[in-house]
Amino acid sequence: MKVKPLLPSLREKKRYIAFEIISKHKINAKQAFTAIWNSLLEFAGQKETAKAGMIILRDKYSQKTQKGIIRISHKMTDTLKSALILIKEISKTPVVIKSITTSGILKKAEKHIKGA
Repeated sequence: MKVKPLLPSLREKKRYIAFEIISKHKINAKQAFTAIWNSLLEFAGQKETAKAGMIILRDKYSQKTQKGIIRISHKMTDTLKSALILIKEISKTPVVIKSITTSGILKKAEKHIKGA
């Protein structure tokens, strides 16, 4: 039995959100992603968080620049941005997380976090 690939019209549309963490101390990837996940869960609830299909691209986070990329459903981009704004501290360090850009293409989002 041959399995047919999913038609493009039936695939989940995704967006890539590039973000930056502004803080006095460096925040590592695990701390940042735990805070983002918990904030979205608290803001949107379990059902909406499940619909969001959020995937944090761990290899796209730089602790040096404190910039990273999150993949999410196209319908939930505004919800994620709102959840990012609500994060006030990570590991008892005051922080501000700002969304740099939203893109449908990973390569374009990568350009923004690398400063090109």
